[in-house]
Amino acid sequence: MVLVRNLSISEYGILSVLLGIAYVLANVLDLGTTATIYSSLPPLIEKKSYRIYHFLKSIFIYQTFFSLLIISLLIILFPFLDKVFFKTGAPHWQLTLTSISVLFFIWQNFVSNSLLAAKKFLEANILINLSNLIKTIILGFLLITHNINIGSVIATFGIIGPIVFFIILLVRKRFVINHIYKAEVDRREIRFQYTLTYFAASQFFNLGTRMDLFLISFFLSNAQVGYYGLSQKIILMIMATVVSVTQVLSPMFSKIKQKREIFQQIKAGILYLSIPTFLYLILAFFPKNLFILIFTAKFSKTVKIIHMLSWGYAIYPITNLPLLFILYTVKKPFYILLANIFLFVIITIGCYWSIPFLGIFAPAYVLPVAFLTSGIILTAASFYEYKKLPATID
Repeated sequence: MVLVRNLSISEYGILSVLLGIAYVLANVLDLGTTATIYSSLPPLIEKKSYRIYHFLKSIFIYQTFFSLLIISLLIILFPFLDKVFFKTGAPHWQLTLTSISVLFFIWQNFVSNSLLAAKKFLEANILINLSNLIKTIILGFLLITHNINIGSVIATFGIIGPIVFFIILLVRKRFVINHIYKAEVDRREIRFQYTLTYFAASQFFNLGTRMDLFLISFFLSNAQVGYYGLSQKIILMIMATVVSVTQVLSPMFSKIKQKREIFQQIKAGILYLSIPTFLYLILAFFPKNLFILIFTAKFSKTVKIIHMLSWGYAIYPITNLPLLFILYTVKKPFYILLANIFLFVIITIGCYWSIPFLGIFAPAYVLPVAFLTSGIILTAASFYEYKKLPATID
């Protein structure tokens, strides 16, 4: 809300694109490690194996090495990419700052996922909330001193916030960090076939769910990007609750070995995943006057976009139920790769074709088709694999 009130519509549009690029790249450079962490760490913790430290260090080194290579290349190519595709017109130093922030997001995600996979929910939330509190204080200081701009916001969210996160982690987890530091790197811990397949699958999803914004940036003005960027940001805030729910459910699905164990998890999954679906439905009817009160009248055009987008995104949460089963129970991410390829292709081709005709509202018609198609593929694959599970294990 502070940003909306203190940046122009065009500036907010540029910031939305740059932060969108940073978040997408952070997910791209996850390199499939999130799935590996959630599928492998809970059993290691249950066995109280010292292999935990070898596993965590191996994953961290693997992810950091390849991320540094890609980020270095991005710093060189970013001005060219911005000129021909993103068209933000941001200066080189802001593009470089965005690139550097990607590495900090990657490291923060690695730590958060490791804590959540270990069921250290309280500690993960303490780290995240303290980091968010510091970022809020810094934004308040920037507001008072009239220094809120695109560069200062990227630095606050992408660099200072994660640094605070790591400082608190170092204080609270010195013993664990010391063990990880002394552990050896073992390439076998990475499980390349599983990791890279899910990596490819997640990239199609991450890029697909941002292609609407990027194609609007390609076809339309910065002001229209600003309207759409704010609506997408609000939509993706609810999507973050889906991620939080799946992080809680993932360790449970990774322990399922037989058919009768699945039904309890399905009930829990439906209950938890119905929460973000309900939030999307509330957003679809969110009063325009209340929205203007929060975000000011200059963003009033955003309300209709949010109302229309919410219906499509309401489909998404429940599709995570078959995804969890495929990824953590049967451990066959190929199905997810197939579903996300369809999602990416539908969103990209659909938006590329429809934005010139329907303008800023085009993605609202394309996204429901994409999410529904992906969900059908995942559900069909889940039924097929469920039949293969043993009824009981002696």
